[in-house]
Amino acid sequence: MITTADIARPFYLETGKEEAVFTHAFRNRVPVLLKGPTGTGKSRFVEYMAAVLERPLITVSCHEETSATDLTGRFIVKGAETVWIDGPMTTAVKTGAILYLDEIAEARPDVIVAIHPLTDHRRELYIDKLGETLRAGEGFMIVASFNPGYQRGYKELKPSTRQRFAGISFRYPDAATERDILIGETGIDADIATKLVKIGGKIRNLRELGLAETASTRLLVDAAKLIHSGLPRRLSVRTAIIEPLTDDDETMAALCDLADLMI
Repeated sequence: MITTADIARPFYLETGKEEAVFTHAFRNRVPVLLKGPTGTGKSRFVEYMAAVLERPLITVSCHEETSATDLTGRFIVKGAETVWIDGPMTTAVKTGAILYLDEIAEARPDVIVAIHPLTDHRRELYIDKLGETLRAGEGFMIVASFNPGYQRGYKELKPSTRQRFAGISFRYPDAATERDILIGETGIDADIATKLVKIGGKIRNLRELGLAETASTRLLVDAAKLIHSGLPRRLSVRTAIIEPLTDDDETMAALCDLADLMI
């Protein structure tokens, strides 16, 4: 999916020095790799920084079928002629946009090959179907993200690729910061926000349940939105936090019991 950053800045609460690091990387034309669990604010951070730096943002959500052709472009038949359509990476190179490759490790290997010349001093994109080499426009930047928590084997980024990026790690924020994120994002009451943060913390510490993913800040924000709009608290927590985490009836019942005691 391709999106363009709005002029207005989206809400983002800094948890470390990530804004300064990103700004300096942008100024020095250094690609950035965002590492961290699902729902810790990586995508929101990129949207925020694109607005801060006043650059257009093009986002590609990578998956196992994402190929270099999807990013560079392709010929299509239009009426009685064949025309070339630029892909999101080509568009970003030409317009000097920030290109955000979300979950880059999910993409096919030819995508990595295509971005290598853009992540070093060359800042070039070769389009084999056109026989052209494009120089990146002023302001162009590649930002990628991946979750090292679940990606293993063929989905792991090779050292030769990782070393082309400056890295910023994203983790779940401390309780006070996470509470402020929920309040700032949804306008929810501080007391309810505190309780939601405590529920999230408890679930993250329940290693014995064997959850594939844990309660992310994103899920807590979703629960806060539902509560703020008038849905009952316990139903909101079950719907937005617990249901997305498991399909196992016993695990779900245990999590519901835990959450009901806390909210």
